[in-house]
Amino acid sequence: MTAAGAVEADADRVFAALANATRREVLRLLRDGGPQPVHTLAEHFDMRRPSLSEHLRVLREAGLVSEQRSGRRRIYRLEAAPLADVQDWLHPYERFWRDRLNDLGDLLDRMPDGDPA
Repeated sequence: MTAAGAVEADADRVFAALANATRREVLRLLRDGGPQPVHTLAEHFDMRRPSLSEHLRVLREAGLVSEQRSGRRRIYRLEAAPLADVQDWLHPYERFWRDRLNDLGDLLDRMPDGDPA
């Protein structure tokens, strides 16, 4: 696989991980609460621990979380670097929509005010 192909595969894994609401919520919990053991994360979800572990595995493989073992405990930490790649990819689209909304605002400003009666 070429270097460009590897980068694209990494980006695909990140986007696939972010496509799931449970995984996005795990990332939010880690962002807001810092590193947490799996049992603390599990308290926020109505699912069995193996299901949450599968979501954590997907996030780990995408590079979005890291796992540190401390005895029998597994502590998960947010790894935000891959999100910078997502932001870089989204930036042109953000600019596109901002420009379109500014154009709409300009158009609305030029329209005559209607008579409310």
